[in-house]
Amino acid sequence: MKLLYFASLRQKIGLPEEDVDVPAYVRNVADLIDWLMTRGPGYEAAFENRKLIRAAIDQEHAKLDALLGSPKEVAFFPPVTGG
Repeated sequence: MKLLYFASLRQKIGLPEEDVDVPAYVRNVADLIDWLMTRGPGYEAAFENRKLIRAAIDQEHAKLDALLGSPKEVAFFPPVTGG
């Protein structure tokens, strides 16, 4: 699946996107974040406060407990404020 990272997450991870093969035990967004955090310090820093992380599965907003299924892409971004 393709992972997309936006704003501060992109800066901390150092990538705008990547294609990954996730382990079979990764079933929902929270599992995906847990797995990503094992990939290095940039990922740990990006996802350290998961309450502030927003996700979208195939361009549909998703909660952390949302099942992944077989998505083409998962995007991660910090909360957006407007003005």
